[in-house]
Amino acid sequence: MTHVDLFTVNSTEHAPLAERMRPQSISEYLGQEHILGEGKLLRRMIETDRLSSLIFWGPPGSGKTTLARIIANATKSHFIFFSAIMSGIKEIREVVKEAEDTLKYRGKKTILFVDEIHRFNKSQQDAFLPYVERGTFTMIGATTENPSFEVIAPLLSRCKVLVLNPLSQAEVVAILEHALQDAERGLGELRLTATEEALGFMADQAGGDARVALNTLETAARLAQEGSITLEAAREAVQKKPLLYDKGGEEHYNVISAFIKSMRGSDPDAALYWLARMLESGEDPIFILRRMVVFASEDVGNADPRGLQLAVSALQAFQLVGMPEGRIILGQAVSYLATAPKSNASYLGIDGALAEVRRSGALPVPMQIRNAPTSLLKDLGYGKGYRYPHDFAPGEAAKGYLPDQIADQRFYEPKGSGYEKSIKERMEWLRGEREKQ
Repeated sequence: MTHVDLFTVNSTEHAPLAERMRPQSISEYLGQEHILGEGKLLRRMIETDRLSSLIFWGPPGSGKTTLARIIANATKSHFIFFSAIMSGIKEIREVVKEAEDTLKYRGKKTILFVDEIHRFNKSQQDAFLPYVERGTFTMIGATTENPSFEVIAPLLSRCKVLVLNPLSQAEVVAILEHALQDAERGLGELRLTATEEALGFMADQAGGDARVALNTLETAARLAQEGSITLEAAREAVQKKPLLYDKGGEEHYNVISAFIKSMRGSDPDAALYWLARMLESGEDPIFILRRMVVFASEDVGNADPRGLQLAVSALQAFQLVGMPEGRIILGQAVSYLATAPKSNASYLGIDGALAEVRRSGALPVPMQIRNAPTSLLKDLGYGKGYRYPHDFAPGEAAKGYLPDQIADQRFYEPKGSGYEKSIKERMEWLRGEREKQ
């Protein structure tokens, strides 16, 4: 929990460039026009000083903390920075008292900024509820995780969720240019220039994260020769940036979803890209391969029965060779599954059959297909009338296998794609033969 005057840290001479360059007003703030532009919701809240409790949901470096500080400054509110990592129930009580005293003795409202609110457990989040309801303070929570899953419903219902987007490349370049020119807080006194390629490269590598971009610029400035930051200096400053990919968080599910949907949509280029994203970010290849085995049955199915064989073989082959050669096996399997004909008829068939069982219960097995291992069961009619298919012409014994109550029910409906076209034609012929009996 931090109690400081707003923005005093920005004037600290030895603070990192990203900290020194924090915008101090809305006019300095770049990005998030969808909520901060003229006439937009958050802009109106600030200008009319009618702020409600908020949750900022956005990726790292999108400006959540900075925006909260700007709001507090613009509304002349007391600002308390509250970290979910460092604080607990005891600190929440202290914040409540400070907010009450600030209003009572100084006549100022309090904005409580809760950083990484998703890290609080349920009981800790519950502790905020009565004070948010009473207006003891206005809470602004910040999270990189989907608040639908990470913030308790009662608290979520009392807050307005605002989504912050990653900064665009042009916005990040503008931030870098401003930092190069600002002599008071930035690098202006060094009189450095940067090539367009260097700025663009640093912005691209930052992935919409202003903090990362400014940290890279600060490093590149130390590597600059003859007063210019070149593309080579920018490359050296960047080195290798870890990709945004939290294996336990939302981005994990976003990327695997993009991967599966690209294969389902028969786009091998996109499927290989998302595969590369996962591999480069450290995803477990076995997890990917298991998802591909499911996909081969769910989405390719009998349109190409070899898809499942290939996916299982890829899983086994990868377990034999591992990485880095295993990437080749993954690439082959992904490109095959993405370009294979698709059918989810088998998937729909089993789900339809399960739904019927749950609806109608344990319907009796037709007498003619019951097992009759004893003479008593034969006398009771078990197996009577059963026609052994191999003893008859094709189609003559293709009837009487479902319970009478659902005898006309169909679960598997081939789509007519790939090999399933042949299955569809054969099933239509068999149904025709049944109708003749």
